[in-house]
Amino acid sequence: MASKFDIKLKPGDEAPAFTATDQDGQSVSLAQFRGKRVVLYFYPRDNTPGCTVEACAFRDARAQLLSKGAVVLGVSTDSIEAHQRFARRHHLSFPLLADVDKKIVTAYGVWGEKSFLGRRFMGVHRATFLIGPDGRIQKVWPDVKVAKHVAEVLATLG
Repeated sequence: MASKFDIKLKPGDEAPAFTATDQDGQSVSLAQFRGKRVVLYFYPRDNTPGCTVEACAFRDARAQLLSKGAVVLGVSTDSIEAHQRFARRHHLSFPLLADVDKKIVTAYGVWGEKSFLGRRFMGVHRATFLIGPDGRIQKVWPDVKVAKHVAEVLATLG
């Protein structure tokens, strides 16, 4: 899949605030994690091959991430119901935020034109933001390769 997009947010920028509902119907906001490191990852769609590999890798690294003071939040434009099925099927232990109105993906600059097999469409670009305890972006991964991504995140966390 080829995609071209340019994330405007850079390390040092204030992370855009958000509140959304997770797969359990809970309201989750970035503000509630102030003082912790947040791995905010954006993915195209629940229950697709790459998204499943990435989500399961974050699930499997949960203890390591928590030991480094980091929490994981996944975001896609799928519904709460789709997130529920995805989380149940793969035993995901972190919030999956339903951004059906596309406010979060737009604020973080990951919503844009994509192409696949010659077809152009709008969608979520796979990207991750590490947000520091102060609410500022520490690192951006604008072109995630799922096979090694969680290892890269863990290495950055130290």
